[in-house]
Amino acid sequence: ADSFEKKEHSWFVTSQIPTDLSIQIQDITFNVHKYPLVSKCGYIGRLEHQPSISNFGYDLKLENFPGGPETFETILKFCYGLPLDLNPNNIAPLRCASEYLEMTEEFEDGNLISKTESFLTFVVLASWKDTTTVLKSCETLSPWAENLQIVRRCCDSIAWKAFKENTAADAANEEGWWFDDVATLRIDHFMRIITATRAKGAKPEIIGKCIMHYADKWLPLMDEQLEGLRGFGFGKNELQFSILRGRVEEGTIGHKEQRTIIENLVSILPPQDGAVSCKFLLKMLKTAMVYSASPALISDLEKRVGMMLENATVNDLLIPNYKNEDHGRLLNSPENCTMHNIDVVQRILEYFLMHEQQQQQQQKTGKTNVSKLLDNYLAVIARDPNLSITKFQVLAEALPGNARTCDDGLYRAIDTYLKTHPSLSDHDRRKLCKIMNSEKLSLDACTHAAQNDRLPIQNCHPGIVLFSEQVKMRMAMQGKKPEAQGNTSEQEENQSSTNMEIKTLKEELENVKAKMAELQNDYSELQQEYEKLSNKHKNESGWSLGWKKIKKSFYIKREEEETGDEQQRTNHTTSRVSLRSRLSMS
Repeated sequence: ADSFEKKEHSWFVTSQIPTDLSIQIQDITFNVHKYPLVSKCGYIGRLEHQPSISNFGYDLKLENFPGGPETFETILKFCYGLPLDLNPNNIAPLRCASEYLEMTEEFEDGNLISKTESFLTFVVLASWKDTTTVLKSCETLSPWAENLQIVRRCCDSIAWKAFKENTAADAANEEGWWFDDVATLRIDHFMRIITATRAKGAKPEIIGKCIMHYADKWLPLMDEQLEGLRGFGFGKNELQFSILRGRVEEGTIGHKEQRTIIENLVSILPPQDGAVSCKFLLKMLKTAMVYSASPALISDLEKRVGMMLENATVNDLLIPNYKNEDHGRLLNSPENCTMHNIDVVQRILEYFLMHEQQQQQQQKTGKTNVSKLLDNYLAVIARDPNLSITKFQVLAEALPGNARTCDDGLYRAIDTYLKTHPSLSDHDRRKLCKIMNSEKLSLDACTHAAQNDRLPIQNCHPGIVLFSEQVKMRMAMQGKKPEAQGNTSEQEENQSSTNMEIKTLKEELENVKAKMAELQNDYSELQQEYEKLSNKHKNESGWSLGWKKIKKSFYIKREEEETGDEQQRTNHTTSRVSLRSRLSMS
């Protein structure tokens, strides 16, 4: 052969001897001589004596030929004695194609099988870069590359090099040098490398970081589309667009590939705590819901998140209700038309509590962090006009009573819900008010609650009532009028949601005993000053009355205020018993 030339979809060998064999691979026909191929290819030699299929214009058709026409062209050059250029890009297809054509030493010493095998063993597998290149080329060579152990050998080589280098390298500077290379591989090959690397003893943190790096590359929706909804002022169409944008239609190739990647990545996640971040797990959970992953996989992710929920943030938990779907079911009831999927967070919280109970030593810090996280989450979802009071209440009461050391965050969430749902009945308002414990409110929260007409505190929290009276008395002595609740509401409305979150639970001023002691002393001093101003003498025996009489006097006082009888209000106020005596008896 002098050379090869191509005309449209046919290749011709330019030679003084006419060609006597036509071979078709895919849509390309090669016009060649029999002898060069038969002398090196056992497969073609066996077919030599079969009758030609002249009606179709060719003698032989090679189905599913590894590497396609490009690889067969290289093999033809080798058969005709032309120079052969082996490199990491063509070595795997040539090795598979030579096996297909049975190019063994039986026909010629140094045949193509032995040449390609030697190049793989002594050149490719000794180099990290060449090995990853070859493994990448194997993605289109199934099942030949698997059967010839090319994939296994490449994966083992990469895993060993990654483990060896990470063991010797400075973890702070070079532990992730191989992440980019393996992230270019197909998911099944990536999984084999991770499995082999873990088997060799790689740290769970390294495995976890590599998995997170791979997910960032192959699951772009994780960062761009799944950050949750940050506002509640959307119109209906805008809201629907915000939730559904980027969602891949179910049943498409892209949808199936993405779901396969998610399922495989979850299956190889290290079980150790801290191997992957809670933020990453929640991103995976959101993505799994977008691509309609199985309920079992979603449940597994929820459990994993629950085990490290104290490391989550509010934005991490904002999971949009995609098409109002929950595990494939369409939810049409009004209470399920919320912007965020509350049920998922409810299940995650339940898993967290189960995990805490299973621990031999309860970690109080974890529950405290989760209680703050939950209260901040409640404050965000409380702005959803479609959130039912039942869902809000169930989620707010999910934690045990001792989980919260301060109820300021819960009070803020309840107040936000009441502002968003002004049409709530008095009964529902009282239900919400009973969720929090007034004795766990800070001084600032008590001050706000004492003037908050959205809360039916007169029916729920006598402690706040007492504090409210103290505030009114102080302002009366200073010649100031109580600030209208409307002004307080206006100030609240002007605060951005960001500022509200920053100021949430800034500090816990005192525990219950210290706070009540302060109220006791302050109230006693105010009462004495008030008595001097009014120039009235009180019956000292009245200070020995018990708590029940004090509580009753406050209710009588409110009724008199409503009737507008100013004289009776003054008499009852001056006859009020000492807070010090009530506290000491209680």
